[in-house]
Amino acid sequence: MLFLRSIKESILFALDALRVNKLRTILSLLGVTIGIFLIISVFTFVDMMESKIRTSVEKLGDNVVYVQKWPWGGFGDYPWWNYFQRPLPSLEEHEKLSERLQTAEASTFNVSINNRILEFGTNSVEGAALIGTTFEFDKVRDLEFSAGRYFTSMEMDKGSNVAIIGATVADGLFGSVDPIGKQIKVSGRQMTVIGTLVKEGDDMFGNTTDEWVIIPVKFARNLTNIRSESANPDIWVKGKPGINAAEVEAELRGVMRSIRKLSPGEKDDFALNRNDIVAQQLEPIFAMVNFAGWVIGLFSILVGGFGIANIMFVSVKERTNIIGIQKSLGAKNYFVLSQFLVESIALCLLGGLIGLLLVYILSLVVSMVFGVTLTLSAWNATLGILISVVIGLVAGYWPAYSAARLDPVEAIRSGF
Repeated sequence: MLFLRSIKESILFALDALRVNKLRTILSLLGVTIGIFLIISVFTFVDMMESKIRTSVEKLGDNVVYVQKWPWGGFGDYPWWNYFQRPLPSLEEHEKLSERLQTAEASTFNVSINNRILEFGTNSVEGAALIGTTFEFDKVRDLEFSAGRYFTSMEMDKGSNVAIIGATVADGLFGSVDPIGKQIKVSGRQMTVIGTLVKEGDDMFGNTTDEWVIIPVKFARNLTNIRSESANPDIWVKGKPGINAAEVEAELRGVMRSIRKLSPGEKDDFALNRNDIVAQQLEPIFAMVNFAGWVIGLFSILVGGFGIANIMFVSVKERTNIIGIQKSLGAKNYFVLSQFLVESIALCLLGGLIGLLLVYILSLVVSMVFGVTLTLSAWNATLGILISVVIGLVAGYWPAYSAARLDPVEAIRSGF
């Protein structure tokens, strides 16, 4: 009970110090507030980015390997001249891979036909992206249908003029009209809409199905040269359940080298890209951002800590005679020490809570203005509180220690 009473008194002393010395206290708390705000806001933004990356990788598949001409990258050491003469992946190579791969659950050959104008009656959509693909595309890339279906293997083999359209395309061409079974036109050719996709929005990698028009690759031959660089042909391979991307990549490399008849001494003339590699490459960037947040925030906290220590020394001086009376009545050193430590921690907690409140307000503003989900997590809030407590302990220890060491007679005499 004595200890709880001392905590209560210490908190009351802290609040009284705030009331009496408003400007001095506010300036001292400002450093702690700014430091907590900077550190926790950086952590909150990084958590949001990492969450979006994880969501993007899960959507595209964390065990999917992409066979392409160009390796992903472009920064630092990127010898593009070594990749320029590489052959493009082909539909024939995809068919051979489908027959020979043991670790693959599904694979697909894709080409892109960009910036096309789609028409339905008097309505049109510009800048649509047509994806010519094979039958197993919906097994490699998760597609959520709002209506209709995916095309059949027979429609794929025959090159049927059927299409699955994204939400933005459907809204632009049809509005409230049901698109299923309707004829749309692209480059003078008619296509029958057999499916529509749920609105998805952009992910971290800029991928979205909202403006896609998915068609059989053998029908895409009527719209573009699927062997050309502009079609950007590639092959996607998804591993079986329980088989990770690294295992798929290892088998895929061997089979691709065999298909292209590369000798053991020759380098790969293809690239095997993976989503998880991109996420791993971004981790050092996030670590650097976190480190920068710590450094900038700690400078502010250091200033705030000195301010809190200064307030505590002033508080000790103002209450020296009270300390003497307490000690003369039998108060132990730890009792006096705890009073000032609790007061210091209370002051720092106040500054930290203000900083967390600012982070929360910032997350609400960013979420409303930019339409992204930015949330102050319980872990980050707890971290902010723990940092505030540590600052209070460090900044208040020496003033509290000096108060506990006071001689009671000299302390009482100083009040007169």
